[in-house]
Amino acid sequence: MIWAVILAAGESRRMGGPKLSLPYGGRTVIEEVIKRVTASRVDGTLVVLGSHWRTLKERTRKYRVATAVNPRFRQGMLSSVQRGIRALPRKCLAAVVVLGDQPDINPKVINLLIDAYRRERKRIIIPVYGKKRGHPVLIDLAFRKEIAVLHPEIGLRELMLRHPEEIFEVRMPRSSSPPDLNTPEDYQKALRRKGKGKASNFS
Repeated sequence: MIWAVILAAGESRRMGGPKLSLPYGGRTVIEEVIKRVTASRVDGTLVVLGSHWRTLKERTRKYRVATAVNPRFRQGMLSSVQRGIRALPRKCLAAVVVLGDQPDINPKVINLLIDAYRRERKRIIIPVYGKKRGHPVLIDLAFRKEIAVLHPEIGLRELMLRHPEEIFEVRMPRSSSPPDLNTPEDYQKALRRKGKGKASNFS
């Protein structure tokens, strides 16, 4: 089994409010991310909550996803990755780590990562947009114990630095990764793109 782990625990400080509850295309940001992720070929989806968890948990109820609350969310993104991986079924072979503030993620990106994982026999699958690595990232759960003790200031990058031989890069059909919604300006730009029908342009 391959599950998606959506990281939705951050405090949204730069946005000035809970950004994952903002409206986006008739849904909220977190709902749009869930809709797109669950449209991929993952076998299950787990949403890791932290800040504003009660509000966001309510938003997830209509979807077929599991949730886990990270009480240490202020310690950074790695703590949410670790919480999510601990909550996955033991039979799960790999996790696709998805950022909760990328509502323009295309399900086809996830499918390409899954295909590469099954074909290449590598344990860390990373998308490349143009010349830059991006998100989401697929990680084999043979690394469960190692992920649990990574340095919080380095995060998953430490795993990649330790195991460069396990990395396989998948070149994506578009030149830039889905933008993060970090600031009000990011959000307004994303809404304008969506209004023009340019939020997701995979063929």
